[in-house]
Amino acid sequence: LDIILTSKMCLNKISVYVLGHEAMHRMGSASVLIAGMKGLGVETAKNVILSGVKSVTVQDQGVATWSDLSSQFFLKESHVGQNRALSSLQQLIALNPHVHVSAHTGPLNKDLILQFEVVVLTDSSLDDQKQFGELCHSHGIKLIIADTKGLCGQLFCDFGEKFEVLDQDGEAPASVMIQHISKDNPGVVICTDDRKHGLTDGAKVVFSEVQGMTELNNLKPKPLHEALNDHELLIWTDFGKISRHQTLHLAFQALHEFCCCLIISSLFFPRSLVGDFLMQSDADSLLAIVRELNAAAQLEQLDEAAVRNLSCTARGDLAPMNAFIGSVAAQEVIKACSGKFTPLQQWLYFDAFECLPEGKDQQTESKGTRYDGQVAVFGSAFQEKLERQKYFLVGAGAIGCELLKNFALIGLGAGEEGLVTVTDMDFIEKSNLNRQFLFRSQDIKKSKSAVAAKAVQEMNPKMKITAHQNRLDPDSEGVYDYNFFMGLDGVAAALDNVEARVYLDKRCVRHRRPMLEGGTLGSKGHTLAVVPHLTESYGPAKSSAGNDIPLCTLKNFPHRIEHTLQWARDQFEGLFKNAPENVNSYLRDSVFVTRTLEQGDAEALEILGGVWSSLVDVEAGGQRPQSWEDCVSWARCKWETLYNNDIRQLLHCFPPEEVTASGLPFWSGSKRCPHPLTFDPSKTTHMDYVVAAANLYGQIYGIEGTKEHASIRKTLEGVRVPAFTPKSSVKIHLESSSSCFHCLCVLPAEKAQLEELKGKLASSSLRGSAPMFPIDFEKDDDTNFHMDYIVAASNLRAENYDIPAADRHQSKRIAGRIIPAIATTTAAVAGLMCLELYKLVQGHREIRSYRSAYINLAVQYFVMSQPSRPQHFEVSSSSLKPRSFLVIRFGSG
Repeated sequence: LDIILTSKMCLNKISVYVLGHEAMHRMGSASVLIAGMKGLGVETAKNVILSGVKSVTVQDQGVATWSDLSSQFFLKESHVGQNRALSSLQQLIALNPHVHVSAHTGPLNKDLILQFEVVVLTDSSLDDQKQFGELCHSHGIKLIIADTKGLCGQLFCDFGEKFEVLDQDGEAPASVMIQHISKDNPGVVICTDDRKHGLTDGAKVVFSEVQGMTELNNLKPKPLHEALNDHELLIWTDFGKISRHQTLHLAFQALHEFCCCLIISSLFFPRSLVGDFLMQSDADSLLAIVRELNAAAQLEQLDEAAVRNLSCTARGDLAPMNAFIGSVAAQEVIKACSGKFTPLQQWLYFDAFECLPEGKDQQTESKGTRYDGQVAVFGSAFQEKLERQKYFLVGAGAIGCELLKNFALIGLGAGEEGLVTVTDMDFIEKSNLNRQFLFRSQDIKKSKSAVAAKAVQEMNPKMKITAHQNRLDPDSEGVYDYNFFMGLDGVAAALDNVEARVYLDKRCVRHRRPMLEGGTLGSKGHTLAVVPHLTESYGPAKSSAGNDIPLCTLKNFPHRIEHTLQWARDQFEGLFKNAPENVNSYLRDSVFVTRTLEQGDAEALEILGGVWSSLVDVEAGGQRPQSWEDCVSWARCKWETLYNNDIRQLLHCFPPEEVTASGLPFWSGSKRCPHPLTFDPSKTTHMDYVVAAANLYGQIYGIEGTKEHASIRKTLEGVRVPAFTPKSSVKIHLESSSSCFHCLCVLPAEKAQLEELKGKLASSSLRGSAPMFPIDFEKDDDTNFHMDYIVAASNLRAENYDIPAADRHQSKRIAGRIIPAIATTTAAVAGLMCLELYKLVQGHREIRSYRSAYINLAVQYFVMSQPSRPQHFEVSSSSLKPRSFLVIRFGSG
């Protein structure tokens, strides 16, 4: 008798790191239908496509309206009057070339739905939800229903009676034998083992093979029509709002009924405000329906104020709300496709009524602008105030991209007096593309901040945004000085380490500016709003901070061993997994070359060049080995490229004396100036790299290697290492905000090379080549050369940048804690941060209006709590309000 339990508290390379290879393989065979392409639908689709399923079909019969532009980031003003699904299609396709994306403009019906493993309904009627919910449940199709109405959101999941969760929280489940289960209430379970069972309060326990109490063997989800009447299935997102969320469960049903009654008059939602007075009749009508439903539900406490607030705001369509609910919905899709993590069981409600003005009404008439969906909730005066804001965003990575998207949709800084300043000194890497959705393949090696700024200006041409490439630290205080901070209305932090957050927090406290802060760690995330003289600040770093390592590493400018370990892991994936997989895709897929060319010239040149060289023998100019000696030669030349040539090229682009456009030293602070290495076979780390790399290279071609250093040294004596000269044509335009590694961009000569590759790869002789053998990384097998390679590659990189090395044990321990950002969590966190932004812009002074959030999308864990006040001290009869600090901190993407 086994008890299997997991605690509830606990592209794609990044997704593989978080979900695992088996889960990603299952996702790669899943087809998903997402119905409704308004703001909520496109947010869900974006995150699902980035996660890497087989195919996504987006369905919508409707045409774009002005109010859609408030939250649908792939629609432009020119799309108004056109079908939403078709208008969004090309942008969705560009998110992930490995996912087949299509549009369906016809109605939902049985024949369409039966083609998919997972169905997501957004912006749907209750009748459709019941009809298609029953269809999906009876056919084993996983169903997710998502809806937002103004400042409220709703989510429902039904994965069917046969759905199996293969890994509930990412941790290994405990399994113990039981001797007896009493029939008392509560029941008592007696284990047979003398050792501790390791179970904790709140853990979910699943019984199997129980005889005599078979009711314990199954816990099946209910279909929608049954779950509508079961309030025990609600997951709380705010434990101070239990009665409100129970009421919202009835209010959403009442809203559907209300809309049905008003279809004839073409008024589908309760009106908010007409002039300066609330249409009380609408709120009264909705409340009457809720009371009727409660006659059967028998809630102990009906939150009538919540019903009235829903009535006032239901016509609204808010980007931050869609970002949060859409991200949670997308995470449920990932669970449905992969069997990884615990599904929602089964209802979730979320509201942010605290965003409404404190003690006053607002005028919300439509004006036929892109902000109509937001004006319907907050009014036109608030919209004008948003547009006048001056905000500073630090970081344009995963969370930074999501924040900028939300800023563009809500119109932050989009007026004549407004401005958003964003700074990020990093450049776009290929591994960024599956969670930093503003970037595309053609943007690789360009400035993150510059590309992100351009992308959101295309979303909202009225955005006023300036991009910088400066690190925020003491060295840049000449740029971000007293006058700069005093000219701001607020600051948003999208940083990847605690130290940078602490520094930014100090600057905000010093200048009395509010700060929005958020971070992620895989499926976990947190947000914090720091309000001067009202809430505690982020505060100083604690010695315990950083036990977990979130990492969106500075790929070209490492300054910690964690950065070089992540770089080494990326090298492993690229050389020994991705390259062989690309070759095998070319061999079996006749349109591989065509699809690769659609990813942009830079990406295509790298991929197609790698495929050709992997298939062509060394004698013919390629890199396909014919012998073990060829593998050793390749490893030695790869060493020279990574640790000598590439560093010399970097220093050619950015000499040691380089300065930024602001006149600051380029190599300063934690940006370490590297130096090239010279190969020495007598040095252990140098030989360790060659031995590991040569053996791994042999494995992907089926060539047997050896660990014998003496024979490898003898082989190395005959290896000819090509001479290298940095490219003299490189120009670094420091006065341009888009300065980047121009030496790594596609030049005219390289365009010709791309055309030549197309011709070479059309050869039928190459199509007949033998397949390769991709390698999946496994850190716990000490005989497979995987950790040998990681340790050597990382420590050599560390030597380049004068970073202290890490031994094998330290490297394995640190590498095991590297948890990159994923698209769903970063989007959810950015949505929650922008809900707090609404409150800051309105000037809320009641601490009860603000929320700190702690979420874990893997295990349905949501805690929204009131932030703490700053501590008070009395000195000489004077009251002081110093900073205080939070303990729970995550990183960002």
